Order: sequence, then structure tokens, then C-alpha cells
Amino acid sequence: MTGGPLRTEAQGDGVVLLTLDRPDRRNALNAELRSLLGDTLARHADDDTCKVVVLAGSGPTFCAGFDLNEIKEAASLEALFADADAYHHAVHTFPKPIIAAIHGPAVAGGMDLALMCDIRIASAEATFGQPQVRVGIPAAYDLLCTVVAGSIARDICLTGRLFGADEALQMGIVNRLFEGDDLMDETLSLATQIALSPASAAAKAEFLAGQPKLFG
Repeated sequence: MTGGPLRTEAQGDGVVLLTLDRPDRRNALNAELRSLLGDTLARHADDDTCKVVVLAGSGPTFCAGFDLNEIKEAASLEALFADADAYHHAVHTFPKPIIAAIHGPAVAGGMDLALMCDIRIASAEATFGQPQVRVGIPAAYDLLCTVVAGSIARDICLTGRLFGADEALQMGIVNRLFEGDDLMDETLSLATQIALSPASAAAKAEFLAGQPKLFG
């Protein structure tokens, strides 16, 4: 196991659990955490013992997006998000399946992080949305359109409204819902099933070949 703002734990059978570990900041994606996540995925991309990655958050939040302190201190939002392109690219093009285990809020950049995963498993308490649009920070419309219909993506991007797990399931943002402690148990069980499948690597390669190039 490794520590810091990103915990890495080998679960066996080819499954690696990555946990965003900044609970005091609602697991906000500051520059350090983005860099660690990108570097860690790059290492596991070349690690034959890793077949599937599960991504989770510590504490009551999956991820609240980019760190507000960093946003306030940035010379410009354009420079901040340009600097984050490498992180986005690392997640979006990771060559092995990624499953997000989502409890609590996954909003703004935290929702984007979940959308870049191949499968999203959520608890009934999970919430989603792009509330940053209410203060003038645009949502990632193109990324949303890789998961939901354009009309739904426009609603989310224009209103910034928050919505719950049941609605996310209806939209197709979430693949499955589980209650309480079952969330992680069921997610790790699914990850193991996928890791043991001889077709998973070829399937992920096909996904990547067909997805739009959005970052980097």
C-alpha cells in the first residue's frame, strides 16, 4: 500500500484500488493529486499484474472537483485547465478497464473523473452535477456526450443542477446502484470478474480506438 493524497492497494487477482485521500478537502483534485493519479496510472499501464483499476474516494465524498483554493490562486482558468490536460489524458486513455466506486458527491471535475471511467457503480447516496457553471466555469460538454444523449448533456451543462443516483442511473451515467458497504464489495467483485476475463484487454483497446480524442 502507498499513502499520501492517493492510496494504492493491490487487491489480488489483477485488481488495483486507487483511493483519492484528501477527505478534509472533499478529495478535491489539486495539482499534486492530479499528478499522482496520472503518474500512478502510467505505471500500472505497464504493469502486467494490474488488469483492472478501481477508483474510489475516502470519507463521505467521491470527489468535489478541482480544488477551490487552487482555482482562486490561478493566474487564469485557461492556464489551470491546460496544465490539467496531462491528468485528463492519463485517465481518459488508460489502456485497462477503470471502474469508479462512487459514494456521496461526484461533482464538477469529480463527475468528469467518474465519466472518464469505463463503468460507474454508485451508492444510493451519490450525487452528481456540474455546479461550477453557476460561477462561470464551463462544464465538459464533449465528455458528457460520450456517456449521455446531447439533450441531457445540455441540461446538465446549462443548469448546473445536482441530481441523485436514481436519476443518474436512468440517464446511463451510473451502471449499477448498491447500498452502504455493498458498494465496495460489489465493485471489487465486478473488477475481479473483469480482470479474470481473457477478453477485457481487447475490449478496452476497442473502446479507446472508438472514443473521441478529448484531452492532450
